[in-house]
Amino acid sequence: MEPFLAVFAEFWWIGPTMIGAGALGLLGLRSGQSSKARRLAYDASREALRAAHQDALAARHGVRIARAELARAQAARTAGYAGPEEVGAARRALDSAQRETRAAAATLRARRANLSADRAALAVRSTDPAHLPLARLMAADDAVTARWMEYETDAARQLSFPAMSDARVPQTAAFLAAHRTARALRPSSPSARITPAQFGAYRDAVARVHHGFDVAEAEAWRRARADGSAPPGPGPDSPQPADWMIAAQEFAQNLTQTVLARGAEALARATAPRPSHRPSPEPSPPPYPPSADGPTRSTDGRARDERGDRA
Repeated sequence: MEPFLAVFAEFWWIGPTMIGAGALGLLGLRSGQSSKARRLAYDASREALRAAHQDALAARHGVRIARAELARAQAARTAGYAGPEEVGAARRALDSAQRETRAAAATLRARRANLSADRAALAVRSTDPAHLPLARLMAADDAVTARWMEYETDAARQLSFPAMSDARVPQTAAFLAAHRTARALRPSSPSARITPAQFGAYRDAVARVHHGFDVAEAEAWRRARADGSAPPGPGPDSPQPADWMIAAQEFAQNLTQTVLARGAEALARATAPRPSHRPSPEPSPPPYPPSADGPTRSTDGRARDERGDRA
């Protein structure tokens, strides 16, 4: 028994040390996982921006190739080796390449905007798991599904908007296809560990679901209005003002409020009673003291006159 007690007294610190090291390692692992979960959207946006930049470069390269092909076809036609059909095909290929370049440039701008938004979101630190990027994205996916289920479970809506359940309608079919793709890419839970590439693919799928649902809903309302089954008033099919019109309206409202506020301040200053302040008379300068050997000097020239009289 004594040897055991001696060994225990010599190495008793190993147990607490191992327990503390394990606890620190577990805390560090959880902290690293939380940091990766917070940076998931930012890392996915970085990869998407890199891919969009490569697509934009490839599109510009395609335009250069299409222009060279058009020049070759025009030269061949001038030399009599090609007909107008080949030149027309080359011109259509150039137009298609230019459209792809504009689309790639727009996608690149959108990816940059997403990256800036995700970078700004990193500065907001929150311990709520519902504020993590994956949880917020899954909540947005569930919100679209809930809007769609309103048309599927409400009998009145089913009768008024049958196009929302009819897969033969092209817009509804496109929405259902996008919804199936998003469900296939959806993680098992908000705390699931996924890569930035998987998050980016799921985020793009959810964005297509949102767009597809809006288009399908607008088409269903348009058909319902044509049949007379839609409720009165504006709906999803009503024309929405453009973003620049909304910005212009907000700017006009802010400008009007600013002008009215400054006008009220100016009117208040103009109608406020002003205190009467009479200027006090300035004191006259004191006369010069008389000198010891002559007459009194003054500024009115009397001393000069007296000297002239004695002369």
